[in-house]
Amino acid sequence: MLASVLLSLLVSAAQATPTAEGDAVAPLVLSGEARTLRRYPSEARQGVAVGPDDVYAVSNWSIVRYDKKTGAKQAEWTGDRARFPHINSCALIDGELVCASSNFPAVPQISTVEVFDAVDLHHKRSVALGMGTGSITWVDRHDGAWWAMFANYDGRGGEAPRDHRHTTLVRFDDQWRRLEAWGLPASILERIAPMSISGGGWGPDGRLYLTGHDRPELYVVALPEGGGILDHLETLGIEAEGQAIDWDESEPGVLYGITRRTREILAMRTPVATTAP
Repeated sequence: MLASVLLSLLVSAAQATPTAEGDAVAPLVLSGEARTLRRYPSEARQGVAVGPDDVYAVSNWSIVRYDKKTGAKQAEWTGDRARFPHINSCALIDGELVCASSNFPAVPQISTVEVFDAVDLHHKRSVALGMGTGSITWVDRHDGAWWAMFANYDGRGGEAPRDHRHTTLVRFDDQWRRLEAWGLPASILERIAPMSISGGGWGPDGRLYLTGHDRPELYVVALPEGGGILDHLETLGIEAEGQAIDWDESEPGVLYGITRRTREILAMRTPVATTAP
């Protein structure tokens, strides 16, 4: 009950947030709400990754692995701040921790994918994606390809003439060659302005889920049957105020996120189908 009231208050506050131009954003109609199941004290600032037995707190140049059952710290990695100024998110993919990293808020925007050992967290390798698209915020593996979101901003960390409207989803092949790319619909762009998309990943139902920078909202999108703009299917309420997220593949329908207010990691049960249609 308390979690539901808190979520309602957060959503109401988010709906009243003005845009960069000073105009109020249109009221949001939620299709459903996630229920918070568990909380983990952590050091997370940017996001969370989750595996069968562990949760990982992501904080720019630091990653911490916690035991999923007890919350006890198991391993920690701290990188050179000059080399790793902004690791935004990670995901456990094929037994490795695959992370989206950029030089945010520096410009020109430069993005890399950093790969870590999932147990002791030592750095294994890096994929340099270069510049010209934005700052990478999340990466996932789906349908035989790599997927990544490149954020663009109106102010700090932005690179003119691009702004938040240039936030881009890109599909890569196994050699990280760009295959296709899509933009966001206006219904999501107005919610994230002047920031961008901070988290995302393919859900157990085969749909793509995105979070912004500071609203307690989960945007459900799909690839369009035509054109280059993603289809906005619905929006779900969550307790996590944006930031990077990760689906728990060992507990279908459970999404992990963070709350920057308390630095907690949140496990949230979503009203999402646990298998693709």
